[in-house]
Amino acid sequence: METGIRVFLLTQLGAAARRIGIAALLGLSVVNLSGCGLFGGEKEPPPLGAEAEEPSREAADQPVIEPQVERRRVRTPEIDNENFEAGGFVGILGIEDFGSSGVFGARLAYHINEDIFLEGSYGMAKAGTTSYERLGGGPRLLADEDREYRYYALNLGWNALPGEIFIGENRAYNSAFYVTLGVGGTDFAGDDRFTLNGGVGYRILINDWVAAHFDFRDYLFDIDILGEKKVAHNLEGSLGITMFF
Repeated sequence: METGIRVFLLTQLGAAARRIGIAALLGLSVVNLSGCGLFGGEKEPPPLGAEAEEPSREAADQPVIEPQVERRRVRTPEIDNENFEAGGFVGILGIEDFGSSGVFGARLAYHINEDIFLEGSYGMAKAGTTSYERLGGGPRLLADEDREYRYYALNLGWNALPGEIFIGENRAYNSAFYVTLGVGGTDFAGDDRFTLNGGVGYRILINDWVAAHFDFRDYLFDIDILGEKKVAHNLEGSLGITMFF
């Protein structure tokens, strides 16, 4: 009896195993067929971590825009680092009530730094005749020796607008627009008169040690030659050449 039961159980277990095996095979077949093109399956994505296809090295090295830049040679100015500047000037001085006269003189400057400088100047001119002397036929108001006009001044200067001036396409010169203010004295009409002066100027460095100056200044002092005491304005315009040392 027991032998029959064992045979029956083994028979049932074998049939169940065969059914499970057939079902597993059918499931694997369905999975494989779902990835085929016949069933509209898509290409499997690349595994995680895989890098995208890189462009060729030649395409990567070739620039999008090929610039055509033509380099030019720039020569930096070799400006002397000396602080002293000396030279002379010539110009025209308008002496109030006595007409205009040629003026010439000398200047010496000390540059404290790039912005501030001290300047001493000395100039000479000769006054002409007044309108009263020319038109009135009266006596001469001043003797010839008293018409000699000499002045000296000590000024403080400020380089307000340093920059460059361009002449042509290939030449640039360092320059500066400056302002001056100072005190001094004027020997004129037999008297030494306390004088205030102020003005503006423009300096151009021609090379590393020579500079050209264009100056306009006003010299003020009290005068009473014509009977009424007043402040005389004596305007001067000049061109100068200086050297650094």
